[in-house]
Amino acid sequence: MIHITNPQDCCGCTACASICVRHAITMKPDALGFLYPEVDKDKCIHCGLCEKVCAFNDNYDKSLNFPEPIAYGARHKDIHEVETSRSGAAFIAFSDWVLEQGGVVYGAGYKDYFRVVHKRAITKRQRDEFKGSKYVQSDMNTVFLQVRNDLKKGMIVLFSGTPCQTSGLNSFIGNELREQLYLIDIVCHGVPGPYVWRDYMTYLEKKEGKKIVAVNFRDKSKFGWNAHKESFQYKGDSSYTSYTYIFYSHIMFRHSCYFCHFTNLKRPSDVTIADFWGWEKTDKLFNADDKGCSLILCNTEKGKVWFAMVQNKLNFFSAKVENCIQPNLRNPSPINRNRNKFEKNFVKYGFEHVLKQYGNLGFKYKVRLCIAKIKKNMKDFIGI
Repeated sequence: MIHITNPQDCCGCTACASICVRHAITMKPDALGFLYPEVDKDKCIHCGLCEKVCAFNDNYDKSLNFPEPIAYGARHKDIHEVETSRSGAAFIAFSDWVLEQGGVVYGAGYKDYFRVVHKRAITKRQRDEFKGSKYVQSDMNTVFLQVRNDLKKGMIVLFSGTPCQTSGLNSFIGNELREQLYLIDIVCHGVPGPYVWRDYMTYLEKKEGKKIVAVNFRDKSKFGWNAHKESFQYKGDSSYTSYTYIFYSHIMFRHSCYFCHFTNLKRPSDVTIADFWGWEKTDKLFNADDKGCSLILCNTEKGKVWFAMVQNKLNFFSAKVENCIQPNLRNPSPINRNRNKFEKNFVKYGFEHVLKQYGNLGFKYKVRLCIAKIKKNMKDFIGI
């Protein structure tokens, strides 16, 4: 019987709840909305499947991995796809191939007013909802079971998600059904709490006095691909605010993110995609317009063959792995020393308080800016 005593040991992938034939495990939210398994002891028969299927550890399946991934920089040949995607629209090329085979695609979308959830798509229009970054942990609900049902029907399935989600799904599906399953993970900083995102939306609407009709976690149409600013579309208006500021402070991540087992080059997926920071080390002109460049890591033979089948939709170049390394391909994001205080204050005082306390709103933020400026000036002076 699975029993989580330390929250850093659970990534919330739902593999344990999905495999329980007695339906004895439900996923319950904590104070920030992160889901953890809870066992109904009256239903549990102590079969041990939930413990066996857990793949959030150093022993996740690496049996299909190359010694080192094959790396590419890429951009979709259709500039519209690039402009409406987060990086170079590599995901569109891979998912288009699956849909064209009559397959199904799973990815992170929205439900119930911008609540981030994993969804199923059988058309390109449905799949387009999965475009773009979503800096919230997605609710998996019964997706693992849906994936298994699709595979049993003989369908080709693409599942995209964070590496902890793909690792959990891979373990849940097992070798028997793995042949038709294509896995894509992202290079992940960490996942913020769903309740923080929910309350942020409420705070913005109250502040603006308008209903939000669209969100973009990283709006490159206004600021370029290198920008890290989100935008919110209201009826007839838009604004640019501060969610990404606290995201990059690593203060509201799930506890397990700071102890991630997948921040290395042995990815638990066939393909890894990300923004390609450092593309200019290989080709100085490829992304000169700052519209975006995807990093593609082919981790398995299936991933290599898959990439060969979608190359005709991409402009791409081969890259050396050492020119592609990002911090989260080496180590988990560091813990913010105020992580636990953030959670306590969020529960006690609400979102606006923690935004003023730890974000870029209010007097404390101005003080932090002033201190940083003084330190920089002192450093420059000493350097002279």
